[in-house]
Amino acid sequence: MARCRVPSGRINRLRFIRRARDLGFTLDQVRALLDLASQPSRDCGSVDELTSGHLAMIDRKLADLAALRRELAALLTSCRGGTVSECRILEAFGPAPTEAKLPTAEQA
Repeated sequence: MARCRVPSGRINRLRFIRRARDLGFTLDQVRALLDLASQPSRDCGSVDELTSGHLAMIDRKLADLAALRRELAALLTSCRGGTVSECRILEAFGPAPTEAKLPTAEQA
């Protein structure tokens, strides 16, 4: 069986793409990075800008996940056991309790 030989340049390009994707860059960002990488004499400020934006997005996601974790941990500590009908966690997933309802225009 004959083996197909892939040129090393293509292998390096595939490795570049895989590593960038592993780091969470979108396909559009990977395309932009590949374009920038193909211009070796160009200033790397564009690469820094793209990477900084990606890092900021990751930081936002981490902050969101930390807030989510705090909320779930608080729900879990509010659990007193008992039956499902008394479950504080399930209660928190339902609609928020409303204050006394204001009269509608028909009731006023």
